[in-house]
Amino acid sequence: MIRPPPGRYVTVTTAGEPFRAFVPAPLPPEPPVVWSAPLRRRFDAALVALGRLDAVTSLLPNAALLLYSFVRKEAVLSSQIEGTQSSLADLLLYEIDEQPGVPVADAREVSRYVAALEHGLAALRGGLPLSMRLLCGMHEVLLSHPGGRGKTPGEVRRSQVWIGGTRPGNAAFVPPPASALADCLSSFQRFLNDEPEPTPPLLKAALAHVQFETIHPFLDGNGRLGRLLIVLQLVADGVLREPMLYPSLFFKTHRALYYELLNEVRLHGDWERWLDFFAEAVQVSAAQAVRTANALLALINADRDRIAGLGRAAGSALDVHQALQRQPIATSAALVNITGLTAATVNKSLAHLERLGIVAEITNRQRGRVFSYGRYVDELTAGVEDAA
Repeated sequence: MIRPPPGRYVTVTTAGEPFRAFVPAPLPPEPPVVWSAPLRRRFDAALVALGRLDAVTSLLPNAALLLYSFVRKEAVLSSQIEGTQSSLADLLLYEIDEQPGVPVADAREVSRYVAALEHGLAALRGGLPLSMRLLCGMHEVLLSHPGGRGKTPGEVRRSQVWIGGTRPGNAAFVPPPASALADCLSSFQRFLNDEPEPTPPLLKAALAHVQFETIHPFLDGNGRLGRLLIVLQLVADGVLREPMLYPSLFFKTHRALYYELLNEVRLHGDWERWLDFFAEAVQVSAAQAVRTANALLALINADRDRIAGLGRAAGSALDVHQALQRQPIATSAALVNITGLTAATVNKSLAHLERLGIVAEITNRQRGRVFSYGRYVDELTAGVEDAA
C-alpha cells in the first residue's frame, strides 16, 4: 500500500553539500496498518509456528546444548548478510583457538555477535528492560574487536551516516541527523516497552526492526544489532523461552527483497508488504528450527544407542558424546575441560567414537588433534550454504 513517507525529511549540510535526511515518525504507524485477511492469516501462521518451536524447546532434554549451536547459526547468517565469509565450522574452530578457513577477523566478528546476544539475554534476565541502555551494552560487546575501534562501541553516533553511495549527497538512504537521535530513540524505547499502549509482540518485533534500521543509531553494527533485536524482543515478551529462532537464513536467502521492503516502508509507508514478508520469515524460520531440532535429537538418540553397545566403555563415551553436542568441533583438551574426565579417558572414548563413525579427526596431527561430530554439524548447517 502506498502512503506518504512515515516521517519527515530535514535538510542538512555537510562539507558544503546539502542533502535530505529522513526522520521517522514514532511508532505505531499512522495511519494504522491495514489488516487484510491474507495478512492476518500470515501472522496467525507465524504465531502457530513460534508456539511449536517454543513447545519443542520446553520438551527437549538437552535444549541448552541445542541453544548453543542455534545461537551460533544465527550469528553466522546475520554476519554473512553484512559481508563476512565465516561459516559455522570456521566459528567453531575459532572458538577453540584453531585457525579457521577464512580470515581470523571474520570469525572473530561473528563470535562477538554471539557474545552480544548472551550479554543481552543476561541483562534481560537480570531485570533490565529492553532499552537503549541494554542495546548500547550489546553494541559495545558486538564491536569489541580490533575492527570496531574508531566506531565508538556502545555509544550512539554523533555524526551523520548514510547507506549506499559515497557520501550523503548520492546515498540511497540517509538516516536522521545526530541532532534528531535523542527524540527518535526516546520514542523508540517507549514503543519497545508498550508505551503509550501495548502492541502484540510479533507485530512489535516487525515494526521495531524497521524503525531501528531506519534510525541507524550507531556508526556500525546496526544491521546485526537490529536482527538481534527481533529474537530478543520475542524472548522479552515471553513468546519464546530461548532464542532458538534464526530468521537471518530467510533474510539472507531473500536479501535483495529484504532491503527493498525496508526501503519501501521509508519511501512509501508500505508497512503491509514488509509485515507479510516478516511474518513469512518467522513462520519459515520457526518451522526450520523445529525440523532441525527434531533431526538433531533423532541423530543424538541413534548415536547414543550405538554407544550403549560399547559395554563398560559406554559411560565415558556417552559423556564425551554429550560434550560434543555442545561443542561439535573440539580438541581433546576442550573435551577434558567440559567433561571433567582425564585426558586418557577422553582419548579412549574418542577412539571408540571414531570406530563407530560418530566423530572424525580433521587435522591429521599427532598433537592438538581436533575432532568433528560431522553429521551433527551437517544437520545444523543444512540450507545455510545454499542461501543466496
